[in-house]
Amino acid sequence: MSTTPEVSKPAPALEPLALGVCSWSLQVKSVAELKNFLDELGVDVVQIACGDPHHASWDEGDDLPRAARAAGFTMTGAMLGFPGEDYTTPQTIQKTGGFGDPALRAERLQRLAWGINRTVALGLSDLTLHAGFLPQVGSPERSSLLDTLAQAADLARAQGVTLAFETGQETAELLRRTLDDLKSPNLKVNFDPANMLLYDMGDPIKAVELLGTDIRSVHVKDARRPKVAGSWGEEVPLGQGEVDIKRFVQTLKSVGYTGSLVVEREVGDQQGRLRDVAHGLAFLRDCLANAT
Repeated sequence: MSTTPEVSKPAPALEPLALGVCSWSLQVKSVAELKNFLDELGVDVVQIACGDPHHASWDEGDDLPRAARAAGFTMTGAMLGFPGEDYTTPQTIQKTGGFGDPALRAERLQRLAWGINRTVALGLSDLTLHAGFLPQVGSPERSSLLDTLAQAADLARAQGVTLAFETGQETAELLRRTLDDLKSPNLKVNFDPANMLLYDMGDPIKAVELLGTDIRSVHVKDARRPKVAGSWGEEVPLGQGEVDIKRFVQTLKSVGYTGSLVVEREVGDQQGRLRDVAHGLAFLRDCLANAT
């Protein structure tokens, strides 16, 4: 008989479509600072960075899980970034992101194992990360990357953790095909509509419809498409970009999504981000209040 634990389901405590924020968006360094900002924003829901010493580190260090669990806020899941990921341009992140570089895969699987253990220590069952740019069907690089993603799924499943891949670095059609090919029940989607525009990878509304059954969590962010092919689009405050946030929320509801809506902001200084997150939360409250 297999001793592999079942993949844990999300904790039932949250209200459907509960509003929250990504810890890294607030550029916080300690749990106390995060708690103060959440209180200021009027929310107690957060997706929390794992705290890799090389990426989104915490003053609490290895004591982060205990401190975060004692803080009194609700964590929806954890986030893992890999040391060396370079978002300077779309081209640099294609070379350095996720499991894309074969030379880094073994090392990053070890880092993932650390992140999975940290997720469990936080009392969570969901871990979000960028898989890396997915090769097209028929590409000679595709098989080896999918093998690595299958290994990642196995590591997570052994600890009862679901991995949610961030959207944006590929089209929804390619991500859909990849999930279907992998057939791993604990590989899901963290949907970020702005990423699809920043990378110019299609219509985020149609992507929700295509990926709906596998959307595990959501980063709510807005953006405009790049003006020059091969360059970045522009991230903007909610409601000022091309996502159509109100329609996005309605479409999430139409595909049966009931998880949290976590605002992410990745540009600007700390006070600017805090202001924009506050605006985003107010904008989402209005969208939900007026949803049909």
